[in-house]
Amino acid sequence: MKRYLAPQALLPEGWRRDVRIDVDATGDIVAVAPDVGDGVPEGVERLDGPVLPGMANLHSHAFQRAMAGLAETRGPGEDDFWSWRERMYRFVLRLTPDDAFAIARFLYLEALRNGYTAIAEFHYVHHRPDGAPYPQPAEMVLRHLAAACEVGIAVTLLPSLYRWSNFGAQPLASRQRRFASDPDTVLRLVEAARSAAGDDPDVRVGVAPHSLRAADRASIDALLAGADAIDASAPIHVHAAEQTREVDDCLASTGQRPVEWILSNLPVDARWCLVHATHMTARETLALARSGAVAGLCPTTEANLGDGLFPMLDFRAAGGVYGIGGDSHVSRDPAEELRWLEYGQRLSLQRRNLIVGGRREGGYRGPAVGTTLWAEAADGGARAIGRAMGAIAAGRRADLVELDAAAPDLHGRSGDAITNALVFAGSSGLVRNVMVGGRWVVRDRCHRLDEPAQRDYRRVVGRLLAEG
Repeated sequence: MKRYLAPQALLPEGWRRDVRIDVDATGDIVAVAPDVGDGVPEGVERLDGPVLPGMANLHSHAFQRAMAGLAETRGPGEDDFWSWRERMYRFVLRLTPDDAFAIARFLYLEALRNGYTAIAEFHYVHHRPDGAPYPQPAEMVLRHLAAACEVGIAVTLLPSLYRWSNFGAQPLASRQRRFASDPDTVLRLVEAARSAAGDDPDVRVGVAPHSLRAADRASIDALLAGADAIDASAPIHVHAAEQTREVDDCLASTGQRPVEWILSNLPVDARWCLVHATHMTARETLALARSGAVAGLCPTTEANLGDGLFPMLDFRAAGGVYGIGGDSHVSRDPAEELRWLEYGQRLSLQRRNLIVGGRREGGYRGPAVGTTLWAEAADGGARAIGRAMGAIAAGRRADLVELDAAAPDLHGRSGDAITNALVFAGSSGLVRNVMVGGRWVVRDRCHRLDEPAQRDYRRVVGRLLAEG
């Protein structure tokens, strides 16, 4: 048993002082005691700064980290999501397994340093550039598992079903051949990842029908049946309604909008995460909230790609659960994702301080936007990735993020003022120490792999850029 004393900690009900956190040898929190004052026995490690529950990054395409900033020059015509996608297709054709490992390792390290303690890798780059399988068919997904384990971040691997190029079972284009997969292919990847992970409590494996344009009903049904036979609690993620063209194509093909079709035809429940779900009607918004599924929101990527704004206030009012993801990783900072989640609503509605107040019994119900966002997204992200984290409470994994109390933007602040500053002061480097599953992986802003991870990442990006 290890015991820690935080001067302030964000518990499910809100900020409390003098909080003792007891962690067992497996990395689970077994007891939390606020307001202990000076009555702390010997052997307790006293933390210097305020402590938050670790955040889950529920949606990652790790390789896209190496593209950040490369698609911000106007092309010959109108630029949108679809023109960005063509740039991504060209980029991914050059990616090797060694490249994928180096990029993922550096990304996961960055994520840790900013307060993410778990990440969900929505993985669809399965094969060689010519579409042929690797000698080890699970090579690419296993490289991501290795990167996460080496860095010390918890991971949920989501091998993706990517069968078609568009609605109507249109064949994949040559530039999509690395993604080609059917249900059996994905299920073999699941089995390989589970075997490699063994009994590691900080690894989960689920499945991801990429999107309705990339996976037909029969294939999705077969994938879900196979996944349930392996693990009936495994997370299920799917892209949905990110772009208006996608919505129009889905209507033309199925007679329903993407979220409407998913909720009408698939067994959506709390295991599911609908990523983006940007373009919904009021009826879809209400139905998604009532389904128990998590809305996976990626505000900086959605802004970067011009996707649109999620109907956040109506979704929350209906009891909807949400979490945040880095997606294309133009940002690796959960505070920035949360800031833009609120700012998008402010810009749309021309009002301030919109995402406030809790809905769940025993949860935070105060007026602070920063506290509301961190607490709700941490809890929703935990649900989406199938990991017992997201709160400093007994029975959760000991994922702790200790902030630097001496940082200028945190100096003299307590309680809600801490989370409001973290999210809205626009500062970086406020995270000092990070614990994942009871193990400190970042201490004094340093990680043991800082130098080799940066070196290998620079080498890979330099080669990829040199190749065009």
